Amino acid sequence: MSPLTPTTTKTNKPIPHHLPKTMAKTLTLTLTLLSTLLLLSTTTTATDPELTTDFSIPDGADESKLDGVFFTYTGLRGGAPATTSGLGRKSVSVKDFPALNGMGVSLELLEFAPNSVNVPHTHPRGGEIIFVVDGSLTVGTVDSNGKLYKNVLQKGDVFVFPKGLPHYQANFDKANKAVLVSAFGSVNAGTVALPKNLFGSSIPDEVLTKAFKISADTVQQLRAGQN
Repeated sequence: MSPLTPTTTKTNKPIPHHLPKTMAKTLTLTLTLLSTLLLLSTTTTATDPELTTDFSIPDGADESKLDGVFFTYTGLRGGAPATTSGLGRKSVSVKDFPALNGMGVSLELLEFAPNSVNVPHTHPRGGEIIFVVDGSLTVGTVDSNGKLYKNVLQKGDVFVFPKGLPHYQANFDKANKAVLVSAFGSVNAGTVALPKNLFGSSIPDEVLTKAFKISADTVQQLRAGQN
């Protein structure tokens, strides 16, 4: 046989043309979770300092006396009842939960009253993944080319917002509330609410009128809405 002649291995085993449904679902879920972990670990490396110990011990704390209570947060037990704005939120941050320090993650619980919106905003220091606990939510994010990616989520659905991109969530159901949990790939992802940061700040009217091609009177009306 010539050394350049390829060899083949014969087998009598049939090659499956499709996976069983249960195996396919398991594979899909596994790939989704791996992708999520990769996203969160990538944003964590880029934004939060890495620990050189197993976990961060608060100043003045005796490590020998720490137990499971230190790693437990109970502040979400009462939910996050919606306020007069239609949106209620409770954040799980390092300020309230010291065990998060150095972990590169944080959490938020949001409750949407019927027909309410979480206005377009960004998180400059971390990606976000949301899980719909109850109800239905319309969500969307816009990339750097201005393309909108949107979907209507139901209870049990998951959606991810890439780090720094503008996004929103809305409950257009006029009778039922919606609840979601947000996880961030940073201990402090930050929030820039676009309406408030643009029209509730001291950006000169001349800049806003030219940027949005609107009148000075319209700018003043938009500013008044942020007070």
